[in-house]
Amino acid sequence: MEKTKRFQVSKKVIWGSSIALAILASIPKLFDADSKFGDIVINSSITLLFSIFIWYYNIYSLPKFSSKRTNTNLFNWKLLFSVVMGIVVMVLLVIGHQELFEISKMDAPIMFELRGVLINLIVYMFLHLLFQNYQTQQMGLELEHTHALNLGAQYELLKQQVNPHFLFNSLNTLKSMVDIQDPHSSDFILKLSDFYRFTLDSRKLDLISLREEIQILDSYVYLLKARFEDGFVLINNADQRQYDAVIPPFTLQLLIENCIKHNVVSLDKPLEIKLYTENDFLVIENPIQLKRGVLSTGVGLDNINQRFMHLVHKEIEIEKNETIFKVKIPLIYDYHNN
Repeated sequence: MEKTKRFQVSKKVIWGSSIALAILASIPKLFDADSKFGDIVINSSITLLFSIFIWYYNIYSLPKFSSKRTNTNLFNWKLLFSVVMGIVVMVLLVIGHQELFEISKMDAPIMFELRGVLINLIVYMFLHLLFQNYQTQQMGLELEHTHALNLGAQYELLKQQVNPHFLFNSLNTLKSMVDIQDPHSSDFILKLSDFYRFTLDSRKLDLISLREEIQILDSYVYLLKARFEDGFVLINNADQRQYDAVIPPFTLQLLIENCIKHNVVSLDKPLEIKLYTENDFLVIENPIQLKRGVLSTGVGLDNINQRFMHLVHKEIEIEKNETIFKVKIPLIYDYHNN
């Protein structure tokens, strides 16, 4: 995780602005015929030292150097305290310069105080607006990071929801095959083993190639055929030239499982599912022959849609009429697993 960037003001900004203010404060002296070079230097020195003090005082009064909570109001007791502190410091600087350089005549103290208050207000407001902007950015980054962690956790949960009942149904089928001494029992065990090996190998991946997904699907279909026999038919007409595209693992298995869940699958009324490509979409199409008493919650399709949204910000498309139900999933060509 990237470390939080500390709020700091560049020394170039502090010293550059202080020097600029010192120069600006001395400009009137340049047009005063009675002013001497020493007067200009002293005037600039007082303004420079005062500006630097005000910068650092306000920086170290920010909430990051205090255990107190941040006050969102720009004008508060801190500003009042800063102004009072600035007036005291300006008085000390003026007295100090008078004593150090033995000056008998200087500008009226009230002029220095007004200048000090003005500099204090400018630095205070500029610094606090910068700090509030920094806090807003940090909050945005924290929210974005939290949102990313939340999405990642949701996606992991979605992947763990794959095949919650399939193993149970497969073991029941295997038990029935063993009971009748079906000669294909050993092949069923091998296919079941292959399917779960694919599951373990693909669990750590966000996306796999369509070629690998169809290999997983072949094992899955074999297991379904053992369960439903000729009551289940899958026709794969997907364009092999698009097999290098990628999709989230077990997408096809979830879609077929969704078809079986909601539709009648029997020898008298076989469920024929068609798989084919259409432009940059993979289409899974099935006839609508709904089971009685089974209400669709949309959880399965929402699962798949969330996976696509999380990974590539694309949504699946659903088309249906009175007889046909289609799900179109986008094929992805420009994504790499992290």
